[in-house]
Amino acid sequence: MVRKHWRDLSTPQHAAFVAASAVQLGLAAAAWADLARRPQQAVNGRKPLWAMAIAVNFVGPIAYLWLGRRTTGSTP
Repeated sequence: MVRKHWRDLSTPQHAAFVAASAVQLGLAAAAWADLARRPQQAVNGRKPLWAMAIAVNFVGPIAYLWLGRRTTGSTP
């Protein structure tokens, strides 16, 4: 398998990589900010574990925003 370098990618591939990176960072930032503001009682599970899970590409932030927050009367 030949390893590609940044210079070997086309302009659309550069753009797709940058866009995917921006989405990943945006999701992670939103999830971490929400986790920091939310009290422990409003989180399903332990906050330190969710903080680590959010670091996992796309899956972590989406899982936290979908499953990690309690929604019944617990908005910060």
